[in-house]
This record gives sequence, C-alpha cells and structure tokens, in this order.
Amino acid sequence: MTEKLIWTVIVLVAIFIAIVLGRLFLRRFSVLRNLDGNRRKVVLNLHYILVYSLAAIVLAVVWGLKLENFTVFISSILAVLGVGFFAQWSILSNLTASLILFFNHPVRIGHRIKVIDKDYNWTGVVTDITGFYLYMTTDTGEYLTLPNNLVLQKGIELLPQHTVEESEKQEDATLLE
Repeated sequence: MTEKLIWTVIVLVAIFIAIVLGRLFLRRFSVLRNLDGNRRKVVLNLHYILVYSLAAIVLAVVWGLKLENFTVFISSILAVLGVGFFAQWSILSNLTASLILFFNHPVRIGHRIKVIDKDYNWTGVVTDITGFYLYMTTDTGEYLTLPNNLVLQKGIELLPQHTVEESEKQEDATLLE
C-alpha cells in the first residue's frame, strides 16, 4: 500500500513539473514565433490533456488495473472516437489543418495575403485564426471566414503590408497619368 502511495506522489510531482515546463516552453516558443494568445491557449489545453491522460494511465497501472481490461477499455474508446470522427470528417480536417497552420504555415494574424483561386480574388489582411477558421478582411471591406482546410488546399501568397488607402492612391496616380 505504501508503495502505491509513493508512486502516486511521484506521478503527482511529475505532473506538476511537466505542466510548469510545458508552460515555460510554450511561453518561450510563443515569443520566438510571435504567436497570438488564443493560439497559445489552444496548445496549452492540448498539453494539459496529454499530461493528465498519461498520468491517469500510469496511476491506473500503479493502483492495479489489469492490462487486459485497460486495452479493452482503450480500444472501445478509440472505436467510438473513430466512428465519431468519420461522421464529422470536416471537423477533424479543420482541426488538423489548424495544427498545421499553427506550427508550419507562414501566415500569421496581421499578414496581408492573397488566396489563389480561379473563381475568386480574395486579397486582404488576416484578422484571426482559430481552431476551425481563418478570418480575413479583404481590401474591398468584405469580412471573410475561410475554413482552415480550405486555406491549406488553396495557394496562399504573402503580400507586402499596405493599406487600402495606399492602393487607392496608387490607382488614382495611375489614372492621372
């Protein structure tokens, strides 16, 4: 019994250390990459889920859960999640796309972009990126909401920063010549 309590205390200390180190790493990473507070919060929540899930598994093993029962339980949960995610494929693809946008895509809030599409001419400034959508205000004043998976499927061109007034001045100067 005392051995189980000692292991429980060790796991609780490991949880505390993992959370503190995760926060520290995320803070440094977000400063280095200039990340938005909302994106930082999403990653921190994912970190909490991972740490607490691993701790629950370790504590279950320490307190005597049999491995056969545990594997049946986990496989049942994964089967239910698999069916749910298959039924909601667009949600899963948007969440995956948001992770890719977060870690590997050069588009950030405040960047001026052009979505390369043969049917639409979307050029504007990215105002927000959430877990499911990218929000942008076009140069014509429209407010667009694009699903994250669409942002990954379409080509995105990063444009130099300038305001709508500057482009209107350029157009006026061209007309005067």
